[in-house]
Amino acid sequence: MSVIAPESRGSTNSLAWLLVLGIVLAALNLRTAVTSVGPLLDQLSSALGMTSVGTGLLTTLPVLAFATVGAVTPTLARRVGEHRLLLLALVTLGAGMLVRSLAGSAPLFLVSSAVALSGGAVGNVLIPSLIKRHFPARTGIMTTVYTTALAVGTMLAAAATVPIERASGDWHIALGVWAALAAVAAIPWLALLRSEPERRAGQGDAGIRRLARSKLAWTVAIYFGTQSMIAYIMFGWLATILTDGGYTTDQAGVILGAFTALNIPVSILVPVIAARFRDQRPVVVGLVIAYAIGFAGLWAAPASTAPVWVVFVAIGMGSFPLALTMLALRTRTPESTGALSAFGQSAGYLIAGAGPLLVGVLHETSGGWALPYTLIFGVLVVQLLTGLYAGRNRYLEDEREALLPG
Repeated sequence: MSVIAPESRGSTNSLAWLLVLGIVLAALNLRTAVTSVGPLLDQLSSALGMTSVGTGLLTTLPVLAFATVGAVTPTLARRVGEHRLLLLALVTLGAGMLVRSLAGSAPLFLVSSAVALSGGAVGNVLIPSLIKRHFPARTGIMTTVYTTALAVGTMLAAAATVPIERASGDWHIALGVWAALAAVAAIPWLALLRSEPERRAGQGDAGIRRLARSKLAWTVAIYFGTQSMIAYIMFGWLATILTDGGYTTDQAGVILGAFTALNIPVSILVPVIAARFRDQRPVVVGLVIAYAIGFAGLWAAPASTAPVWVVFVAIGMGSFPLALTMLALRTRTPESTGALSAFGQSAGYLIAGAGPLLVGVLHETSGGWALPYTLIFGVLVVQLLTGLYAGRNRYLEDEREALLPG
């Protein structure tokens, strides 16, 4: 049941715009805890005396948090309320980032990072459900708003953290800035506490165990996992691929920055296009073809042409906003959207986490990139097959009804 039903049209519009602002500001923050650390990783390891095991754990924490905390988010939302829970998530995110910006030891930095990432994990699952609840007729447009803000926040934290550190001369300040942004994002949700959606008994009972029997839920989860795996591989290894091809580290950094920036226009276009059709399979095929062209070029074409192929890979990265759009398009109710969001993202991030590690092992074992590229093309085949099933015009609730006895 949507709560946007006040007495006057003016108050309805005001509440709708407040929700849009709240979703945008929340989305800007969901990845800052992740991407603000990477550019300072070597410096943080040295300053905090972090071992290689600690560094490895720090880079693995996002996947663990998104998978585990995301799985319990629908249950928390039913008990606490969606608006209250998102407010708590943003407060948790900001508090975790603030504490870690003040940390003087590796254990405290790791624990506070886990706290911050837990807040982000809750937001990952909640926002698709909130979009379905409050904007059921504008799912595509609002998913575009959400994924664009997410991409902007991701790029902003990755690009601005080092300049802030250089200007201030202190990595504590560079990381603490993002805690302040999370505090700003919490303000609209304080105002939205008065419009908490009604929680009716018996709603939202589509738990993880029930969805584990759903073929549609599993194909959505695997599709989400394969696109996240490729994203993690690209963000983790693209610079190395380029330097191995003869680019300088500065040149590789510029190309990686451009690759990240291209995710913004892609995030704007894909959800709008996908939501215009009941069947998203043509979009799935188009994005896989873009991926295939890009990776084939990076593998076989002259290294000097790499920027061209990186553009194709960036277009293929539209599979991320497409996967988020499917969470709403494959469900009829906000409760089912939340359950599918939790299941798809939890299972998907667990799948994705293995990608960068496998690429590293295959690259070190073979001494080249043939085996890693073979792995990537295998992942693309799985993405195509699961996307063709998940992209058809069908609903999770219908499949669940068919699974129930009688």
